[in-house]
Amino acid sequence: MAGSVNKVILVGNLGKDPEVRSMNSGDKVASFSIATSEQWRDKNSGERREKTEWHNVVIFDQNIVKVAENYLKKGSKVYVEGQLQTRKWQDRDGNDRYTTEVVLQRFRGELHMLDTRGSGGGNSGGRDDRDDDRRDNRTDEQKRQDERGFRNDNLDDEIPF
Repeated sequence: MAGSVNKVILVGNLGKDPEVRSMNSGDKVASFSIATSEQWRDKNSGERREKTEWHNVVIFDQNIVKVAENYLKKGSKVYVEGQLQTRKWQDRDGNDRYTTEVVLQRFRGELHMLDTRGSGGGNSGGRDDRDDDRRDNRTDEQKRQDERGFRNDNLDDEIPF
């Protein structure tokens, strides 16, 4: 097997709008935090519990920075794939600090928006999806077959050879 693997996959929601900065080179860098949560029921009390983890994401890939800058906002649901990197920095008092981030470099990162169009951003064009259901006279079986890309309403029982 090869040496090692450094790959992180997260699906979660942005905690705030992305922050976009320009570097001295003119390239932009986007950063934001993603919340991931797990839920369970407490064995003793039966109460529902939830634990949320916050992950810092930094994007250096210019194409992905454009997507983050133009389309992401607080609450957006995203799929992020990148690498873990820890950087060292100094606070105002000169103390060494460490921050671990999910970094998306050029050719080594992915970002997919998972929200449906119009969600979280007001009206999605004034169209009511329930209208489609009222006009659809197909049976449930026909709808399932269409979703799978197969309809058997014009098949005969004979083998074609």
